[in-house]
Amino acid sequence: MIDTHCHLDAERFDADRDDVLTRAWAAGLEGIVVPGVAPETWDALLAWPAREARVQVALGIHPQALPDLPPGQDTTHLARLDALLSRGVACAVGECGLDGPSADRAPMERQVAVLEAHLRLACAHDLPVLLHCYKAHDVMLPLLQRAGLPRRGVVLHSYSGGAGQVAAYARLGCWFSFAGPVTWEKARKPLEALRAVPPGRLLLETDAPDQAPVPHRGGRCEPAHLAAVLDAAARALGVTAPELASRTSAHARAVFGDRFRVR
Repeated sequence: MIDTHCHLDAERFDADRDDVLTRAWAAGLEGIVVPGVAPETWDALLAWPAREARVQVALGIHPQALPDLPPGQDTTHLARLDALLSRGVACAVGECGLDGPSADRAPMERQVAVLEAHLRLACAHDLPVLLHCYKAHDVMLPLLQRAGLPRRGVVLHSYSGGAGQVAAYARLGCWFSFAGPVTWEKARKPLEALRAVPPGRLLLETDAPDQAPVPHRGGRCEPAHLAAVLDAAARALGVTAPELASRTSAHARAVFGDRFRVR
């Protein structure tokens, strides 16, 4: 399995991060992608793959981080992001995107401008993009249709849109990643969306430390919990867990490249 979105650098892992990784490898994970969410996280993330090749990183500015960043510094941060991506360490651009609830403190016009800059950087550096989209699909889909996708594509992380929107995103070449909500009781919407995704466009993630799957819901999520996400997704799709693990891992390598070297 490959966890395509895990915030392993979060403070909630500071006390036992090494143990968390040990459990992840024991659970059968072969790779983890850790996305950056704010400029202050980027330098530390870039040092990680050299220590552990199974942990790969992405760099970006999360829309929920924008309210805490002065708008006048957006250009400066994006220029620094460009320079850091030039090092060739990051496997993707992101986490970036659009967040409806943050629009009162980070206007959607600003969010769109910053996201469009991320898409241009992904094109320039030939990298995929990890997209956050929450309560903003009415803006995101037209934006992607207008701007186009980088050659390496975009991943709709923890896909929150409806099944009816899947076809439009898929026509653009998007990837769809699903997390703990597919395991939750009464998880009708995510399961309908999961079943609507073309078989060749599916990825899995934990979004740890958030969105813990059943039976861990209510506690801290960690990458080892990807097994629970996999099992629930496999049941919903009517396939075996090993079959889905093989398929989604192959998809992850298609997106991020063959960077995850098993020890």
